[in-house]
Amino acid sequence: MYNEALFYQSNLIYKEKNMDINFSKEDIAFRDEVRDWLANDYPKHVKEKTDAGITINKEDLIDFHKALSKKGWMGYNWPVEYGGTGWSASKLYIFNKELGLAGCPPILPFGVGMVGPVIYTFGNDEQKERFLPDILNFNTWWCQGYSEPGSGSDLASLKTKAVLRNDLDEDYYVVNGSKTWTTLAQNADWIFCLVRTDNSGIKQEGISFLLIDMKSPGIEVKPIITIDGDHEVNSVFFTDVKVPAKNLIGEEGKGWTYAKFLLAHERFGIAGVGASMRQLNRLKEIISKLDNSDLQKKVNELEVALSAIEITELRLLSALENGGHPGAESSILKIKGTEMQQALSELFVEASGEYALMYPGPHGYENNDKPAGPDYAAEGLSGFLNLRKTSIYGGSNEIQKNILSKFVLGV
Repeated sequence: MYNEALFYQSNLIYKEKNMDINFSKEDIAFRDEVRDWLANDYPKHVKEKTDAGITINKEDLIDFHKALSKKGWMGYNWPVEYGGTGWSASKLYIFNKELGLAGCPPILPFGVGMVGPVIYTFGNDEQKERFLPDILNFNTWWCQGYSEPGSGSDLASLKTKAVLRNDLDEDYYVVNGSKTWTTLAQNADWIFCLVRTDNSGIKQEGISFLLIDMKSPGIEVKPIITIDGDHEVNSVFFTDVKVPAKNLIGEEGKGWTYAKFLLAHERFGIAGVGASMRQLNRLKEIISKLDNSDLQKKVNELEVALSAIEITELRLLSALENGGHPGAESSILKIKGTEMQQALSELFVEASGEYALMYPGPHGYENNDKPAGPDYAAEGLSGFLNLRKTSIYGGSNEIQKNILSKFVLGV
């Protein structure tokens, strides 16, 4: 692993001729601005919880996102014309990295990172005016309705059906079906859904993209408790849900095109390089006190591999800045980034030893409920269990390898 990653990194550095990886004075000034915000305006109660390994709640997440909105940074990945920052690739990279290093909660991607770009790229003016400001101000919490029971990696086989009807000169869809693994749907105000509007042709051509108010009659949310004991994902059921036809994004039957556009952006954001760097730094501190050469070797290997992922992310950001779009490269980041997250969590468990089993669960510890053993034991088993999902969501890593095989190798 060490030699392979080192070779990969070296080739990226010396062969990438169109990217300047040196930051300008403006970039450094921006980095200092981000660090100043983290020191003074990042909500203290959120920082205290994340630093202590305590699970943050809905109100904490809202406070964090509202603070970003107040600073004008919520549209970190949007063009200026839609209220975004219009940041360069280097600034976007610095922003994500510094927030990850500081241990901030991940910015919820469903609004600003997923449906927002779909709306301003494919939506009409009315939809842009209706939804984009609320996303930037975090007045609306979105969730994603893609996967279904029996329709995960083969997303085009989805069965949730939307039938167009007209009643008293009002056009609307009636939606029936279900979605699963819907992250934080219990908190969401709106859901963007892929629905089947036509069965007559190939399955990809019969899919449409709908925006649905979660308060609509006929929607039921049921929790799914994950292996670490947490309630993060849900099943969402639709029974004769009435959705105004004006909530259709773009053209009917073009939802597969919009879905692929969204998934490329989602996979790009999954890598989480900054957060992995924070975890790696924490591991290096721990391992330095254990006098364990085997663990030290593993940490060194991960450090080299993480540097290669970082360079890959910089290359993709540079391409985006020059008018490109996330393509097969986003699949590389998705695969390597999530494998890195899992590998780091495995080393936390290995360093914790038997004490990892004493960790009480995903909600951290408060008062005198702290488990026996070293402090980092709390970062062990729960994180390990939770991060098993990362190589599956956003399109499983096996599927990403198929994408790479097709678009890079041509097979």
